[in-house]
Amino acid sequence: MNGRDRYTVPMRALHWTRAGLIIGLIALGWVMTSLPDSTAVKFDWMYPVHKEFGVLAFIIGLTALVVRTRSALPPHPAELSGWENMLSTIVQYAMLTLAVVVPLMGYAMSSSFTQSDGVPFFGINLPEILAKNDDAFAIFEWVHKTLAYTMLALITLHILGVVKHRFFDSRRDTDVLHRML
Repeated sequence: MNGRDRYTVPMRALHWTRAGLIIGLIALGWVMTSLPDSTAVKFDWMYPVHKEFGVLAFIIGLTALVVRTRSALPPHPAELSGWENMLSTIVQYAMLTLAVVVPLMGYAMSSSFTQSDGVPFFGINLPEILAKNDDAFAIFEWVHKTLAYTMLALITLHILGVVKHRFFDSRRDTDVLHRML
């Protein structure tokens, strides 16, 4: 293995930071929306934290896109089949895209909800960018949730691919995990 076989240090750092944030946000989103509205912690803590870290995920997602466009990417292992290379590329770009779009839909959702108390970002209240409209909110809510679960499915596929190449392929040359460590 040489340096050209790995992603750059900034790309690896952004990858793992983004992964932790997104998995945490999906888990928190699932928990908070499962709780009854009478649960005080849902609105006092969970929603504000979800919004703050969602904005952070958006910023890190944008940063990752910029860094990726300015960095040399390691080639796919030569031993991977064409369909594996294509699927890997599609999943990676879809996850990068959703890392930006899902938080934007959450921001639009919060901005349009008539009962929203804003979008906090670690002590700063961000401007709400849309007019209050609960019909628009319902659409943004559906899109945000649907794309978040799509992201979860892509993350699962991504992890399964890494596990397959690391532990189940007959040739060790297909192991891709070292590229991101």
